[in-house]
Amino acid sequence: MSEALDKDGTVKPAKVWCLLGRKAGDNTQVLALAEALEWPFEEKRILARSWELLPHLLLGTTLIGIDRQASSPLGSPWPDLVISAGRRNEPVARWIRRQACGGVRLVHVGRPWAPPDCYDLIVSTPQYFLDPAPNILVNPLPMHRFTRARVDDAAQLARPMLAQLPRPFTSVLIGGDSGPFVFTPAKARRLAEGVNRLVGASGGAALVTGSPRTPPAVAQAFCDALHVPAQTYWWHERVGSEGNPYSAFLGLADRFVVTGESMSMLAEAASLGRPLYIFDPGDSPGSWWSHPHNLRHKPLSHALAMRLAPVRMRRDIARIQDALVRDGRARWLDEAPKLVAQGEGWAKEMRPDPSGGAQDASDRIRALF
Repeated sequence: MSEALDKDGTVKPAKVWCLLGRKAGDNTQVLALAEALEWPFEEKRILARSWELLPHLLLGTTLIGIDRQASSPLGSPWPDLVISAGRRNEPVARWIRRQACGGVRLVHVGRPWAPPDCYDLIVSTPQYFLDPAPNILVNPLPMHRFTRARVDDAAQLARPMLAQLPRPFTSVLIGGDSGPFVFTPAKARRLAEGVNRLVGASGGAALVTGSPRTPPAVAQAFCDALHVPAQTYWWHERVGSEGNPYSAFLGLADRFVVTGESMSMLAEAASLGRPLYIFDPGDSPGSWWSHPHNLRHKPLSHALAMRLAPVRMRRDIARIQDALVRDGRARWLDEAPKLVAQGEGWAKEMRPDPSGGAQDASDRIRALF
């Protein structure tokens, strides 16, 4: 196990705190990095209040925006390292370092709202516009916790329940609204039509799973337009995540179709060395303002931020989609029937990348000690 030095020069095991919040994607990346590091770590659940943004913007290093009674306890002995992700946990990480009189290294995943030099290391992805710096590592895709062995084990357990479906399996991973993308029922029907064409060309069946972000109306529109053999799972139809076949669908996939707004799903599928087709969730050609759904709070605020915010606060997830296609690790769904007819030779050179960049990031963290 790697170790850190105490103030008097003696060797001690490095102590790590992982700050976890309400976003599953952020939590997954934090834990993936902690596991790759192979140091003992504690999970600290942080519950932010609904009005946390105001004190965080005005006061910076504070816990005023945190519900401390509902969150994990924060007190000495302090850690050697804090790994955080998301805006809500940034002030908490800096507060911990202040309480420890500066003897804590801070690693942030994603894009920080605070100046980047507040952190010893920032582990980011190309969707953010961060200027190069010695303390910034840009991985091609978000980190994740899936390995080939893990998804194969899940697939083995699920295989008997899917015995009635013909092979090959096309696993369809569906997200929801994100940033500039509003997932409408019309887009869901367009996705289903693309899956119909793909499965029609390849044979087999579709294994479909949504995410907590998938609107029920989108799930219904997709199911109504899907005309191939399929097994589906929707979060809104279940209580919690019990019985979620996501890991099994990753392991069983002979190919993937992933909605392009989900960085986590793209990273997980891309790491498993199977043909990957991206569904473009963007709007049809025309003015951005001509689509009424873009006037909702989230896409409107994203559009304003992209136009008015400082460059380092902007976000463009299309940069990750385009890079996957440019590097030959994915193709657009519209191309799928032609590529299947050609034998999907483009995917023969794909190689699994189970680390998702976590190994590179963990090496950088060890160097901090």
